[in-house]
Amino acid sequence: MESRTTRERIADALREGPETPSSLADRFEVTPYAALGHVEHIATSVRNSADEEFLVRPPECRECGLSGFDDPLNLPSRCPECKHEGIEEPAFVVET
Repeated sequence: MESRTTRERIADALREGPETPSSLADRFEVTPYAALGHVEHIATSVRNSADEEFLVRPPECRECGLSGFDDPLNLPSRCPECKHEGIEEPAFVVET
């Protein structure tokens, strides 16, 4: 049985390479929104670390290319500019 928490395992996955909320959800059998909750806590922990950096590729509209969303740690349902619903998910990585 796995003794590490889901959050610890997600943090390890982010250290291996970029992940989206959906890819984390599939990999760890949680919802994308639960994965985002874990990522938010991991981001806070990493900000307090001198050894690691938390990086975000923000969501991006597939129609107009907008990537300046207010909250990059979110799953927007549509673009605030063009109202298109095709949004590329954000991706996260922890670099050492």
